[in-house]
Amino acid sequence: MATPETRRRVSGPFWSVLSTPRIAPYLQVMPITAVFLVFFLIPVILVVVISFFDYQTYDILIPDFTLMNYQDVFSSSVTYETYWTTAKLSLIVWAVTLVLGFTLSYFLAFHVRSRSRQVVLLLLCTIPFWTSNEIRMISWIPLLGRDGVVNTVLQTMGIVKQPLEWLLYSKFAVVLGYVHLYTVFMIVPIFNSMMRIDKSLIEAAVDSGAKGWQVVLNIILPLSKSGLAIGSIFVISIVMGDFVTVNVLGGGQVASIGKVIVTDLSSLQFPPAAAESMVLLAFVIILIAALVKIVDIRKEL
Repeated sequence: MATPETRRRVSGPFWSVLSTPRIAPYLQVMPITAVFLVFFLIPVILVVVISFFDYQTYDILIPDFTLMNYQDVFSSSVTYETYWTTAKLSLIVWAVTLVLGFTLSYFLAFHVRSRSRQVVLLLLCTIPFWTSNEIRMISWIPLLGRDGVVNTVLQTMGIVKQPLEWLLYSKFAVVLGYVHLYTVFMIVPIFNSMMRIDKSLIEAAVDSGAKGWQVVLNIILPLSKSGLAIGSIFVISIVMGDFVTVNVLGGGQVASIGKVIVTDLSSLQFPPAAAESMVLLAFVIILIAALVKIVDIRKEL
């Protein structure tokens, strides 16, 4: 049992300052702020600094201030084409995963009545993440290859006479791999938004004579905007920086800025890789800012 003296110690001047309404919120946010500084802000600052360094064959980093690395990025037509190819792949993957994510989330939220079944089916979507990215991508090669399962079945059924070369080591294969990997990042936030929709709104709309597509367009879609925006941010940002899928399924036939950065790093050309990374980061931030401007995520959550 606490004595009066103990109570006076606990309620002393120091404790009173820490427990004031002005100080308490800052104390609560300090741990996440420390994590943000150590694992995000400081590494980004280091990359920015290195992007202005010079380099030579035997001197990996030469402390200097030069714009040569950024000039190489913006003066090369090949770099522009690579960024454009990466942007196109990201938009295609975003559109496909958006349709799949919305459809699957709608099915789970409004057609699966049991909460336990919803959880089980949602967990099934995470099965691909039980193995590494490389293994998941390599597993497509025996299916899509020239002598793979898909070509063998198509030739056996007489649908094609020659094996389809574009199934593997092409943009189609890269997009397929991305969709396989990242659709779940679209499903989870959309499903979370749909589960918070008041079912009485849908019942009222149906009782008023609204058809199914009208309910989806006028009620479910507007109320799922936050999930759509968050899922879009996840997919676009991850695809823009991915290089494993391009390496495995692209077969050297598909260019991406992530692959260029990895190539520079493997050649110990750190300043050019840092400059390309910062340009990519700025591009992704602009896309996210535009998306957030369309949908106010803070207001929707």
